[in-house]
Amino acid sequence: QVQLVESGGGLVQAGGSLRLSCAASGRTFSGYVMGWFRQASGKEREFVAAISWSGGGRRYADSAKGRFSISKDNAKNTVVLQMSSLKPEDTAVYYCAAGYFFDRYDYWGQGTQVTVSS
Repeated sequence: QVQLVESGGGLVQAGGSLRLSCAASGRTFSGYVMGWFRQASGKEREFVAAISWSGGGRRYADSAKGRFSISKDNAKNTVVLQMSSLKPEDTAVYYCAAGYFFDRYDYWGQGTQVTVSS
């Protein structure tokens, strides 16, 4: 079992930046793909970014490309989503997820709210 805890959400003005962190604990972190998803009010959850265990593979949603960056520190069992040039449409609850594949995630955090004001 893997426990994931997100932090770093908050209120920011459009054009600003936020850094989200996800701390993993429980069974070994090794081998997991780590991802970030988001869900805006009234909308379905959508993929934002993901990174392979080695860090050599990264994927981004089109909406995140050029503005968001995902990284990880295996020694600290953390994954970070650095978000910049934030837009009001980035407002959502952001979830950290872990799995063995880029298209399947078995563990989810509770989420952290990101609100971008115009």
